[in-house]
Amino acid sequence: MTTALLVIDAQQSFVQRSTFEPAEVPAYLAAQNRLIEGFEAAGMPIVRVYHVQPDATGADPFSLESGFVLPLEGLRDFKATTTVNKTRHSALVGSGLDVWLTQQGVRRLVISGIRTEQCCETTTRHASDLGWDVIYVPEATLTFTMTQPDGSPLTPAQLRARTATVLDGRFARVLDVDAALQAVTASEAALA
Repeated sequence: MTTALLVIDAQQSFVQRSTFEPAEVPAYLAAQNRLIEGFEAAGMPIVRVYHVQPDATGADPFSLESGFVLPLEGLRDFKATTTVNKTRHSALVGSGLDVWLTQQGVRRLVISGIRTEQCCETTTRHASDLGWDVIYVPEATLTFTMTQPDGSPLTPAQLRARTATVLDGRFARVLDVDAALQAVTASEAALA
């Protein structure tokens, strides 16, 4: 298989933050779970990525000691082909993931997870710059309202639209879940 799904930072750590917006979660989980299910059905690799922060006290919900670095509640239970921990925005920095993907012969990445404009977008740009073909699936990403420099809000829908706009055709193909699954299964079938 030459395509891998990255499930980035879909972890309980976010629920502990005051910025967490539960209203966005059901739609995200529905899309994320369909993507995972499609990859499982096709026998394609799924990579679980956790964001971790060093904090021996466990006060930071992103520290391993906190007990919150575990799958987001409602995420489809899946057997990851590999799991990596990252401490930077890009899943490809300092995690060993880039080496693993290269060793496995993975040439295409499908990006999903949390946060749309942060770790998912950064990983997409980084992967593209390193030469991977990238498919970005905005509906299978989750984010939360942000405050712009002028004090006005930027909603999750606006953030998803902005991220899709800046990535599409430059760093990735932006597709919905169904189109992404169709594209990767057709591509893998052509290689068989």
